[in-house]
Amino acid sequence: MKILFPVLLVLVGLLQIAGATAAMPTGASARQKKPPKTKIPAKRTAPKIKRAQKPAAKPASARKVAAPPKKQPVKIAPVKKTPARQVTQYKPAPPVDPTEGDNVDADDLTVRRAAVDALGTLNGAVVAVDPSNGRVLSMVNQKLALKSGFVPCSTIKLVTALAALSEGVIEPETSVHVSRFASFNLTTAIAHSNNPYFQRLGNQLGYDRVTHYARMLGLGEKAGLDISGEEPGSWPDKAPSAGGVGMMTAYGENILMTPLELAALLSSIANGGKLFYLQYPRTEEQAEQIQPALKRRLDLAPDGIEDVKVGMRGAVDFGTARRAGYTPDDPILGKTGTCTDFRMSNHMGWFGSFNEVDHHQLVIVVMLLGTKTVSGPVASGVAGQIYRNLSEQRYFVANAQPAPVAPDALYSSHCCSQSSR
Repeated sequence: MKILFPVLLVLVGLLQIAGATAAMPTGASARQKKPPKTKIPAKRTAPKIKRAQKPAAKPASARKVAAPPKKQPVKIAPVKKTPARQVTQYKPAPPVDPTEGDNVDADDLTVRRAAVDALGTLNGAVVAVDPSNGRVLSMVNQKLALKSGFVPCSTIKLVTALAALSEGVIEPETSVHVSRFASFNLTTAIAHSNNPYFQRLGNQLGYDRVTHYARMLGLGEKAGLDISGEEPGSWPDKAPSAGGVGMMTAYGENILMTPLELAALLSSIANGGKLFYLQYPRTEEQAEQIQPALKRRLDLAPDGIEDVKVGMRGAVDFGTARRAGYTPDDPILGKTGTCTDFRMSNHMGWFGSFNEVDHHQLVIVVMLLGTKTVSGPVASGVAGQIYRNLSEQRYFVANAQPAPVAPDALYSSHCCSQSSR
């Protein structure tokens, strides 16, 4: 039995081998079938470890909040202080007595007193003229007013405006662009004394046409008829090399004009186009016998004078001459001028004006010399005070009796005062 048991095991193994061999495919079928895939045992993973749960958070009231760490101070470099912008303070010109040496024998004493009071101790001159006949009613600081002339500054723009209207270069409502965001018509350009506007007009007109109208309006010649001591202004024989005609027509470059010439020019605008010789009587008898002496009638555009008047009224109402004062009952029309006369190293302030009244219409020209404390607006303030002084005296009211004038009031009575008006 011991021998048979191993033999039986061998026979069973042979039979199993034979059966497996018979079940195996042969030929092509054997080549097409792929051997079965061997299963790869799954990768063993480490057993999950249960984490211990955190204890429940304590209420906020029971928590101990740690204090934040103290911040170390940051060192900041000291900042250099920028010095404050210094505003230049110009010292006013020393006070003067502008009436020294004046002859007042035939002056309208009411007008003179008003002018002397308004001018005060400023270094300047005042000329008052009756535009209906050309009589000089008063001239304060006659030595200065009769000199050979001064740069007219922006008052020359009146000549430019009249020339441009008469030559058809512009119409009153023509809008002229002077920059990307600004444009002016004639009224606003005169009122605000816009330089680029009048430079453009002058360059369009050219030297010859500007000269024609300047001569017509009396520039470059004596304004008076046998006025003792009067010297004429001058008109350049060519346009400035720097800036051309525009510098003449906007700034008055290379032009010299006297207060009498400006007074005659304004009289011709005030009376509608008649340029009279100015007459300055020296005695009361001459004053009573004075007769108008017509120099010429102005050949201008039909409405040119009226168009310019609108701009001059605008200068007082909302422009550069607001210090003259807005007076709806006795309106004032005028033009300012501010510049430097480099020949004398003087800063200049001009204001040429007239009022629109039914009785005793006046042309008043104020010219100031000094530091940069004087200007066209300052001059307009002086003129405005003259008009107000006369209005208080009822000078512009028909049949009104003026108050008596003391002799001392005709001269400056505050020569040493530092104040000015």
